[in-house]
Order: sequence, then structure tokens, then C-alpha cells
Amino acid sequence: MKTIVLIIINAGLAGAFLILLRRPGLLTYYMNGRFWLTWLSVAIITLMDELTSVFYAPAEAFRFIGPSAIIFIAFTAAFIHYMTTRLVEIAEILEHHGVFGGGVYSFSYMVLGPVVSFVAVSSIMVDYILTACLSAVSAVENSASFFTVPHYWKMIMAMVIVWSIAGLNILGIKENARFTFTVFILAAFVFLNLIGSGLLAFDDASMMRLKESFTDAAKDLQTGSWTRSYGIFIASVASCILAYSGVESVLQTAGLVRTWREIGKAYIFLAISVGIVTPLVAALALTAPIDFPSHEGDLITHYATLINGVPFGIAVAVLASLALIMAVNTAFVASSELLERVAERYGFHWLISINRNHSLYRIHLMNACFFSFIILITLGNQNILADMYALGLIASFSINMGSLLIYRYFMGTKEVIQFSTSRLITLVIFFIFVSCFIFLAWMKPHGTELWAAVTGVVLISGLLVARKRGPEIKEIAQADSQMDLILHLAESSDTELHIFFRRPREEALSETKQNEAYVTFFNPRRGAPNRLAPNHFRFIAKTRSVYQHMVGILKVVEYELLDRNVVVHFGWPLSSWLDRFSIGVMVFNIMRLPLQFPQLSFDINYPGRPFIGGKAK
Repeated sequence: MKTIVLIIINAGLAGAFLILLRRPGLLTYYMNGRFWLTWLSVAIITLMDELTSVFYAPAEAFRFIGPSAIIFIAFTAAFIHYMTTRLVEIAEILEHHGVFGGGVYSFSYMVLGPVVSFVAVSSIMVDYILTACLSAVSAVENSASFFTVPHYWKMIMAMVIVWSIAGLNILGIKENARFTFTVFILAAFVFLNLIGSGLLAFDDASMMRLKESFTDAAKDLQTGSWTRSYGIFIASVASCILAYSGVESVLQTAGLVRTWREIGKAYIFLAISVGIVTPLVAALALTAPIDFPSHEGDLITHYATLINGVPFGIAVAVLASLALIMAVNTAFVASSELLERVAERYGFHWLISINRNHSLYRIHLMNACFFSFIILITLGNQNILADMYALGLIASFSINMGSLLIYRYFMGTKEVIQFSTSRLITLVIFFIFVSCFIFLAWMKPHGTELWAAVTGVVLISGLLVARKRGPEIKEIAQADSQMDLILHLAESSDTELHIFFRRPREEALSETKQNEAYVTFFNPRRGAPNRLAPNHFRFIAKTRSVYQHMVGILKVVEYELLDRNVVVHFGWPLSSWLDRFSIGVMVFNIMRLPLQFPQLSFDINYPGRPFIGGKAK
């Protein structure tokens, strides 16, 4: 029976791959003078990173929270892959603003500025460094488990892996995608045989252990105190969250695909592959009759040997090593995209020079040197930096969710309407991530200190660079001064002057008059808006709120134009407070202006839309 089922599974999978491989442009295609990756290529590059967690996350979670790990691994899978819908939303927002790739760095820079963006850079780069170094060392350890190898040879083999993957990336993303897909085919066969055999071996005793996991999880959460139950819930999720590390890499590599829709398809693929495979394999292994304390390091390999014999166990061990090697590849690809965005923004164009294969070869060589240096100074000891991994991962998730909440608060859904998610659920996700970060920071103080030290160094270095080479410098130079506004109005002979506050995206001015001035505030990180007319003035809104900048301008107007009747105009807010909470705050602040400036007149109006051909335009 078992043999027949496995033959059917393997034959069906082989047929599916044969059909798939016949499709043109399956992995890459050429358009507009460069090679682009398909959604499948981007998904598989990240998938190979996520699959590595299958080989250690179940045992680690079981060690910390016991049998309830089965339930929380499954819950965390659903939670993380549902969270990726927010990453798709971020990809669309970035594309709308002409930003491709860079992930958490690009988005946090656009919303919160360089300070938070450099914290994001340090957090995500710590993860990529650890992914590359720890995965290379772990790949060697898995391979060497069948025979004795001196430690210095393990070090050499780990660096050979790093430099081999660097060479693969220098050959170009096209060759990289093909090689990764080949490893994916092997992984698909091994995992489907593992899952199929595990399901056939699932007996009454395994079912009892599965029921016990539900009972333990429910008992742990029923403490009689909401705060204590929430603390246990957060501790359990934090213990399982590393099982899905790597999901941010798809957003990070958005510059390799043409549109944000490719990012959405990649995340759907990851949700129905890794999102199902990881909790299913974990449940099968953790309900098997295994002495878990004796097999924490090789749980999945031992489980494979238990159900299908030693040859299959060796095959799973080989796959573990290959998956770990490909996790090094994910670190190279994603970190190169991140560094490319940083280099573009601050003018380090020599670093992002490409070869004839369109590869960022200088960044890849720099990464290979740095990864090798880390392996050497740590002597391959994974425990030295391991505590920083989870902190950096959750910090990047928290920054992404927080930036999305702030963006939606100020912009609503008017600007990006094709794909939007519930802001209330985003707030819940953000709160859970921040809680996990606080828990891990408290439980792992040594890792927190290391993460904070690295973040501090990157932050200080980044701010020094941004002060001299920041792109905001050019945008700030285009801004007007308050005296430009005053001089323009003072030149008018009319006794009544009008000041109109306008948003950057509003339509062109239909008429211009000498006694009128149109004021727009802009954030230099998003670029200065076009000047629509000689009486259109653009001011920077950076360190303070827009309302505070309004007050500053009106104080100058009141002081300099005492002999004129000044009327201040605001447009009627059409966005609902549910769509944009900041509208309510802004209107509340505007209502305070007449009390602060009794000499000025204020007007909030909606002029209506012109009717052309019987229809409103």
C-alpha cells in the first residue's frame, strides 16, 4: 500500500514538473533591455530560505513550549503568511511612488525618514549576515554528520560555500534562478515523500499525542488572567516565529520583478507551500514516538530514518545541507538589492556597477568578504550571534507594520486603491510583533545588546552620510521662503489678500491673481511638487507637523501685513474619518486658528465640480 501511494505521488509530481518545464519564460524573461524574474523565481529563492527552518524550528519550539508547539507552529504559519498581505500592500505603495525594491528600508525611509530607515537597514542586514554565516556553517555540520572532519576543514568548507554562492550570483540572476529551481525540484520530491510516508505512518498513538497538544495549548492559555494569558501567547508565538524567517526577502527583491502583482503571487505560493509544509512536517515529527531530548539537533532527519529507513534519512540530510546552502543564496540576493537601494539614494554609484550579466558583482564580492570575515572571527560558533537573529527579524516586521499604519493614517486609501488591507487588523499585527520583540529583548539580553550595538553603529554612520549626501538636500533647495510669500502679497495693490492652502497632488491652478497665494507643504523625502504658477509657494514640512508650519506662516503674515484684510482658505475635506483619521485631527486643529489669529479671516469651502454635458467632471 505504502509503495503504491509513493509511486503515485512521485509519478504525479514528475509529470507536473515536466509540464511546468515546457513553459517558456518560466523563471526569467527579457524585456526593456534587462532580464526580469517571474513570481515563481522570486518565490523559490525565498522558499529555499524558509525551508531551512523545517530542520530546526520544530525541535527548538518543542524544547521551549512542549507539545503545544504543534499548535503554535501552525498558528504562526497562518499569522505570518496572512501578514504578508501587508507586504504586498507596501510593494504597491512603493511602486506607486516609483520605488522598486529595498523593502523595509525603502518604505520606512519614505514614511519615517532616515533615522528609522537606518535602524531597519541594520536589523535586516543582521538577519542576512546571520542567514549567510549560520547557514553555511550548518550546511557543513549536516554534511559532516556522517563522518569525522577536523574543525579547520569545516571552516574552509563553509567559506567555499560562501564564495561559490557569490560566484553564482556574479554569473547573473538568470543562472541563479535556474540553479535554485533545480534544488527546488529535489526538495519537492523529498518533502512530498516525507509527508506521504508520515501520513501513512500516522497511527492512534500519534493521534493521541496530537490531541494532547491541543489540550496543553488550551490549558496554558486558560490562566484566569488576560495579561498572563497574553504573555504566554506571545512567548509561544515568539518561540515559533523563526520557523518562517525569510518571508521579508520577497519584498526586499521587488526590484527584480516588473510589478507588485508578481510579489503578491509569490506570497500566495509561499503561503500554500511553506505555510502548509512546515506545520505539517512539524506535526508529524512531534507526534512520532521519538526521544526528543536525544534528537534535538537531527529531529527531522531521525524521523525520516524512522519511517523510511537510513537511505531516506541520508537523502533528507543532504536536502537539509542543500537548503541551507540556498539560504546563503537568498542572503546574497536580498542583501544586494538592499545595498543597491541605499547606494542609489546616497550617490555611491561605483558600488552598484553591473557586469555584462547585469549582476551587482561588487556588492556580491564585498558580501562574500564580509561573510567570510564573520565566520573566521566567530570560528563557526553559531551561539555567539544566534540571539540577534530573532530580534532583527521581528524589529524589521514591526517597522514595516508601523510604517504602514502611519502611511495609511496620513494618506488613507485614496492614493493606492487596487490593494488595501484592514488597518485595524494591521494594528493588531503590529501590537503582536512589538510584544514579541519586547519579550525576546527581555529574555535574551545578550542578543539585545549585540543588536543595539550593531544598530547604533549603522545609525551613526548612516546619519553622517545622509547629512552630506542625502537626496533631500536637492529637494530642500527648491523650497520657497516665508519672505517670498510676503513679498508677493505685498506687491498687490488690493486691500484684500487671499492665501489658499493646497495639497501636493491637487490639480493645476485655473486662474492666478496678484492678490492670491497658493501654499503647499511637502516632505523632501517624497520630492518637491511642481510649481503650478508664479503665485504657488512650496514649503518644507519635515521636523514639525503641517499644522505647526501653518501657524508659523500665519504668524509672519499677521505681523507683516497688518494693514490688509487677509483671508485664509482651506478646502473641504472629503475623506471620511474612517478612511483617514488624520482628517479629523487636521480639522480640529484648523478650528483653533481663528482664536489664535483674530485679525485674519478664515474660509473652508467646496467650490463644486463643473458640469459638462450634464455630468459632473
